[in-house]
Amino acid sequence: MASQSHQLHFVLFPLMAPGHMIPMIDIAKLLAQRSVLVSVITTPQNASRFGSTVARAVRAGLQIQLVEIRFPSVEAGLPEGCENLDTLPSLDMATNFFVALNLLQKEVEQVFDEMKPRPSCLISDMGLPWTTQIAEKFHIPRIVFHGTCCFSLLCSHNTMASQILDTLNSDSDYFEVPNLPDRIKLRKSQVTGSTTRKSAAWKDVADQIRAAEKTSYGVVVNSFQELEAEYVKEYSKVKGEKVWCIGPVSLCNKESLDLAQRGNSAAVDEQNCLKWLDSYEPGSVVYASLGSLARLTVQQMTELALGLEESNRPFIWALGGDKSGALEGWISENGFEERTKNRGLLIRGWAPQLLILSHQATGGFLTHCGWNSTVEGISAGVPMVTWPLFAEQFCNEKLVVEVLRIGVSIGVEVPVKWGEEEKVGVVVKKDDVKKALDLLMDEEEEGKERRRKARELGKLANKAIEEGGSSHVSMTLLIEEIMAKANHGGST
Repeated sequence: MASQSHQLHFVLFPLMAPGHMIPMIDIAKLLAQRSVLVSVITTPQNASRFGSTVARAVRAGLQIQLVEIRFPSVEAGLPEGCENLDTLPSLDMATNFFVALNLLQKEVEQVFDEMKPRPSCLISDMGLPWTTQIAEKFHIPRIVFHGTCCFSLLCSHNTMASQILDTLNSDSDYFEVPNLPDRIKLRKSQVTGSTTRKSAAWKDVADQIRAAEKTSYGVVVNSFQELEAEYVKEYSKVKGEKVWCIGPVSLCNKESLDLAQRGNSAAVDEQNCLKWLDSYEPGSVVYASLGSLARLTVQQMTELALGLEESNRPFIWALGGDKSGALEGWISENGFEERTKNRGLLIRGWAPQLLILSHQATGGFLTHCGWNSTVEGISAGVPMVTWPLFAEQFCNEKLVVEVLRIGVSIGVEVPVKWGEEEKVGVVVKKDDVKKALDLLMDEEEEGKERRRKARELGKLANKAIEEGGSSHVSMTLLIEEIMAKANHGGST
């Protein structure tokens, strides 16, 4: 697609956190499949997570390169080698992490200066607002990647623009999000940023992000037109800028190794995992994962474990990293793993999520509603039990449960303040887990309708990225637009 006279060169710069990096690598592959040269800026520790994925893409003829820069961990007060949000020893160091991100600007400018061919476009994570200055300096468009859907972006925009939060007295007060196609109610505390506003450092970061977005050329979204057509239209309208829905980006992964190792090397042998799933009836297995940044209390995790056990269904539980070892202590002392060994598979560490969700045995997904997980569940046609924790996850839950009607809420109303999980304690009891799973998997009319809708959306998701599909067309339009700008000298 790129002409010989001007080789298009997209530079992608993801925030160093799993939920931000994984879809950016997928976007890199989608662009490279269209004969675009793609450079992904990252750091040594993060590059090691994606090295094999990128190497496979290069062997397949795609022009993708990882450009490594040094992460100033020590200068920002972080331990040496701490280069990703999921490796922070303590979440009260998140502010230090954002200080480190700001220290990267000079080196990134130098990288841009030396890049050949000259960059045509920068796709930057929203959490790196200073990249606006780099785009301006090199006279290229900066496109923002938020990592969520148009529904949540519109909820956030309309809430902030209306200043409705200022009229509420308590964090527990509910309000109706203004000017949405559907009637959606949220708690004040469930709105992204409302619980962190009191921190001056976080407010400063949020202000920088908003200011940078106003000067950006457009937004790429990991979603598809058919999923949230009204919200795509309304979000484009209120932003007054270009919005390209190019997802679900995870569907660029076709080979079993790409499915298994997306984001990191899996902590379980993928063949053993598939063999385990093969032994169960279609639609009978529950997959439970609360994301890479969840650090719930041991008491809360044990309630989840006991709820899975009492549901009496086959399950796969991705425990994530148990940094303290306390959960492992409970699992062995309580005998949970021994009691459930004939119908439960525990994955300690990184789970091959796409592989699990796309298997015919998987019939339900207990999720924290991070957007990557949500859209992956949608793409696989799997209905969900929703257990949001923080950030925009409560908005994503509303989309899944109330708009798309493919999910059952576990009943969480109070967000976990990231890094303050101990203060919240146990929010979801084992009975809540069992009840939600029973509702999700039941054979009554409501359950059947949820599954039918989920399957239908899964088919639409896969069609969207095929040639002629809405997301495929959207990607074509994005590339053509950047090509036109590049051929006319480029500008922001």
